[in-house]
Amino acid sequence: MPRIDIESAPTRFGSAYPAPFDEPCRARKRWKLGDAAGLTQFGVNLMRLPPGAWTSQRHWHTAEDEFVWVVSGEVVLITDAGEETLSPGDCAGFAAGAPDGHHIQNRSTMEAVLLEVGSRREAEDGCDYPDIDMVIDPGSETYRHRDGTPYPVATSR
Repeated sequence: MPRIDIESAPTRFGSAYPAPFDEPCRARKRWKLGDAAGLTQFGVNLMRLPPGAWTSQRHWHTAEDEFVWVVSGEVVLITDAGEETLSPGDCAGFAAGAPDGHHIQNRSTMEAVLLEVGSRREAEDGCDYPDIDMVIDPGSETYRHRDGTPYPVATSR
């Protein structure tokens, strides 16, 4: 059956970022709906973002497109251009290779729900975190300092 039971979908709660970069993302909850459906060309996640939580550290991808749609709640999108409030029905997209660091923060007092869609190009994708001393080399899952030194491996919380 193609219908997805959201509560049975694979999850990723918290963050695998190394400390202290994991702290603002610890309370995020992500249900991997694309994985539950067996999708291989793009990923789809349902993100529940409690008050005060961030979706990620500000980042951009070298090979993966990203799209986010606000289902409920109010969030703040932060990009190189500044801050913008997003409300239900608002969406944003980020093209692969465009060095525009971005992330979303929930500064409200209510939970926000987001739908995230992205390419599945992990094998060639790298990631840059412009506000902090952290990168991921293309095809790697290891967080590194800009000088190449790896961070200690963190476990998802």
